[in-house]
Amino acid sequence: MEDVIKRLREGAKANPKRIVFPESDDERITEAVKYIKEKGIAQPLLLAQDNLDSEKQEEFAADFHKRKKTKGVSFQEARKLMQNPLYYACMMVRQGYADGFVAGAKSTTSSVIKAALNCLGVDKRVGIVSSCFIMVVPDCPYGERGVFVYADCGVVPYPTSEQLANIAISSARFAKDVLDIIPRVALLSFSTKGSAASKWVRKVKEAVEIAESKNSGFLFDGELQADSALVPQVARRKLATSEVAGKANILIFPSLDAGNICYKLTQRLARARAVGPILLGTPQPCSDLSRGCEVDDIIDCTAVTVIRAQKRAQEKTEDCAECAK
Repeated sequence: MEDVIKRLREGAKANPKRIVFPESDDERITEAVKYIKEKGIAQPLLLAQDNLDSEKQEEFAADFHKRKKTKGVSFQEARKLMQNPLYYACMMVRQGYADGFVAGAKSTTSSVIKAALNCLGVDKRVGIVSSCFIMVVPDCPYGERGVFVYADCGVVPYPTSEQLANIAISSARFAKDVLDIIPRVALLSFSTKGSAASKWVRKVKEAVEIAESKNSGFLFDGELQADSALVPQVARRKLATSEVAGKANILIFPSLDAGNICYKLTQRLARARAVGPILLGTPQPCSDLSRGCEVDDIIDCTAVTVIRAQKRAQEKTEDCAECAK
């Protein structure tokens, strides 16, 4: 388990990015930020209500109002929002004053997601904001030697087939970028390849077809029961051939109920390390902490956010180089 966490932290140290923390009134955040700064995991920017720059507040309010006025948001309302460190942090990321943000130690998930959506918007390549966890299960032979990505565990209650497909693709891309693994994506159900029939099973089957039609280059299979996805012996009995079944390292849940319950059961019963929630589908990287998080959770989420910011910077450089040809 420690090898994975160490790799994440060392990967962040290789090129630390500016990460903003809008919850300086939480002692877990301040303790984590102190460690992050000392170890060079990130360049932390700690916000408090009394250290928000008034000129930037006006700049951020003007930008926010320009984009939201057609939806009835007045300039005064935008200015008031920029007095909230959470919105101010999101706008710092949007305007390039920071490379990512980590929040949620005190704020609810809905508050963090609302701020991220209103300030950052949705990445057009993905089309949906969701969340994932990196799950590190000790002494586990399944997945990537006990490492998994679970999604969606925090945002979309009942995703459509199209949304499930996009969640699967964005989770696979995340796993490849951050964990440097070959993603093998299982879309889970209570049925394996027609062993049961219902509209819920059809939804998952359709999601697999949609994901495959998008030619993302990732491996998908479904609908699969959890044991068919994870256990090679079970997969061999239930499926003749599959590049995913019995070898899955990305688990996509059919509903938020299933995803949230399963990640917490895995965390508590298997004593797994749960890194996240990591928000997927925003143009810039951000993490939504659990309000029950510990200092190590904040440090690990920060490391992941830094690595994602590194990847984004690399992609922008490559895009600029391509355009210059």
